[in-house]
Amino acid sequence: MIYFEKGARNFAFGHEEIKKALFEAFDKLGDRQRVFVIPPDFTRFHSRAGELTQYAYEYYGDRITAIMPALGTHSPMTGEEIEKMFPGIPKSLFRVHNWRDDILTVGFVPARYVEEVSEGVVDYEIPMQLNRVLTFGEFDLILSLGQVVPHEVIGMANYNKNIFVGVGGAECINKSHFLGAAYGMERIMGRASNPVRKVLNYACDHFIYDMPIIYLQTVISEGDDGLQMRGLYIGNDYECFDKAASLSLETNFRMLDREMHKVVVYLDPEEFRSTWLGNKSIYRTRMAIADGGRLIVLAPGLRQFGEDPDNDALIRKYGYVHTPQVLQYVRENEDLKNSLGVAAHLIHGTSEGRFRITYCPGHLTRQEIESVGFEYESLDGMLQIYDPAVLKDGWNTVNGEEIYYISNPALGLWAYRDRFK
Repeated sequence: MIYFEKGARNFAFGHEEIKKALFEAFDKLGDRQRVFVIPPDFTRFHSRAGELTQYAYEYYGDRITAIMPALGTHSPMTGEEIEKMFPGIPKSLFRVHNWRDDILTVGFVPARYVEEVSEGVVDYEIPMQLNRVLTFGEFDLILSLGQVVPHEVIGMANYNKNIFVGVGGAECINKSHFLGAAYGMERIMGRASNPVRKVLNYACDHFIYDMPIIYLQTVISEGDDGLQMRGLYIGNDYECFDKAASLSLETNFRMLDREMHKVVVYLDPEEFRSTWLGNKSIYRTRMAIADGGRLIVLAPGLRQFGEDPDNDALIRKYGYVHTPQVLQYVRENEDLKNSLGVAAHLIHGTSEGRFRITYCPGHLTRQEIESVGFEYESLDGMLQIYDPAVLKDGWNTVNGEEIYYISNPALGLWAYRDRFK
């Protein structure tokens, strides 16, 4: 059922209009006394989910019993991040999701189904796991908030990904991520329906159909009027997500008539402190970069590879190598076989030798960057050539050379028309 839907490519929501939409939807839900809120973490600051959470708190007040950011495998939010993203909401309401320990399995997606939807690429069963708090049945409303945007693992982010990955468990995350990587990013990105989504939909239909989950989904894009909320969709089913995904594809997908030969991507230091997140610069541009091209990543906040110490260690050990090598490592090494999410991440972080990837980090050394398979350049030196304060998103000419500049890779997906089939 859809409780609110509105959006268009050139539309921009005002604050009062967002608040009014949420309050009208909440009125339709009737009396709710025990409300659990799952917003994204700080890495999705631009989703406007922080603002939506504020309005939910204004409406429900002390009926909100807890707020658990959908960390997935990310680092816990700091107090400063909570204050910036959720101003005015008591910090005592916030809970930290532990994806390794605080989970329970609600069911298993059969191996035969996984094999069917993946066209035989993988054939293992996938345990569907949730933070144990959600399985207690103590809540009469669970609000899942977030942004629908093209995504490397699941085609289009949000909807039930916020549940089974955002507050999900290690084995579910690892196996679902590896499913997407093995099936192929180019076959998934920008597509609402794909093997990973089908697995999560199966779990919704079979294991959590009675949970009182309402999804509040935003569509955000940059335009001549700045960064705006173009769409808001509130509901409890796939149809609601599908409508948001359609608008996101229309507003967040940059289909280019010619390939990029040199791409410069800037990573906001508050949002991107690891290659686990910063490799969005690779994921979101790989279908637009020409063979023999170059991707330059300006990363002033970069200080680690993984968001989790164990994942960071595995990335440092194996590096961003070509997919056949990753698959061989998985076959031969128990540590990577037991961390398929990292294996998937390594696949996502390679250009397969098609184009060069140069990182310009604020905190990691040349030795560290080169040890995982990337090229290194000095951040200060590259900022003198490619100044984010001067460059505009899209095509630019720098010292007589044409480049394509992207100020935030998390907000879109770029593809060369002949490569996106």
